[in-house]
Amino acid sequence: QVQLVESGGGLVAAGGSLRLSCAASGSTGSITFMGWYRQAPGKQRELVATIAVTGGFSTVYAGSVKGRFTISRDNAKNTVYLQMNSLKPEDTAVYYCNAWTVSRDFWGQGTQVTVSS
Repeated sequence: QVQLVESGGGLVAAGGSLRLSCAASGSTGSITFMGWYRQAPGKQRELVATIAVTGGFSTVYAGSVKGRFTISRDNAKNTVYLQMNSLKPEDTAVYYCNAWTVSRDFWGQGTQVTVSS
């Protein structure tokens, strides 16, 4: 089992920044990828960014956030971060941390990010 706890969401003005954190606990040795997804009201959940836990820690970003968001990981703390800069109102959503293992995916409960005009 893997447990994920997100933090760092909140209300920010357009053009501002937020840093989200996701701390993993439990069977963290089984995690291969970690990442962030988001879901706006009435919309499908979409990929924001992922990072490999093994190898060279390769990353993947959604086109809508590339150049503005940065995903990183601190393996010693089993924590993944999402630095969000130049935020836009369309970034408003619930942001979910996820972790991939060989058996299943795990999800956090989500943290609300609201960007005002």
